[in-house]
Amino acid sequence: MTELVIFDCDGVLVDSENIGKSVLAQAATQEGAAIGADEALQLFRGLSMAECVAEIERRSGRRVHDNFVADVRRAMATAFESDLRAIEGIHAALAAITRPVCVASNGTMAKMEHMLRLTNLLGHFEGRIFSAYDIGAWKPDPGLFLHAAQALGAEPSRCIVVEDSLSGIRAAHAAGMRVLGYTAGDAHAISELGTECADLFHSMDELPALLS
Repeated sequence: MTELVIFDCDGVLVDSENIGKSVLAQAATQEGAAIGADEALQLFRGLSMAECVAEIERRSGRRVHDNFVADVRRAMATAFESDLRAIEGIHAALAAITRPVCVASNGTMAKMEHMLRLTNLLGHFEGRIFSAYDIGAWKPDPGLFLHAAQALGAEPSRCIVVEDSLSGIRAAHAAGMRVLGYTAGDAHAISELGTECADLFHSMDELPALLS
């Protein structure tokens, strides 16, 4: 029996990937690392901010300015206010899921709470939101998923993770958890995630049945 369903946040609950990566691409270009929005989406998906900054610095050949991360987070928050939407079908899917749920993401707690509030999803997860920043372990390290399971009294082998990135899929596997790979029907995601995840799904309408 499934004891806990662990959701990633960006790209699984909220349609934030294009918004966030576009902001990051613009900031990277201003730092001398020319990265287009489409490239940024593939390059930075599933990475921590520190890993994104390291790649930008590698490409530019110099360190980013001192307030780079704070400036990027502020620009993202502003963009989310006007453009962020919930992933299509996620409200109905959550209403139909009978198992306990939580969120575990590489993002900061403030960012997750902000996005979930904007999309009217916070009520499903309040008090059950886990950030890699709180434990100092980012996917693909399994520590975040194991921490969430322990905090909510669930056996890892009885947890199911819903992810849209290779780093998240690898973290779930390392934690001994079953993982469902969400592709949103994107051909690139189907090809990429399919290399390491046997259970792919393409619409949130499918999710409740996969969990039952």
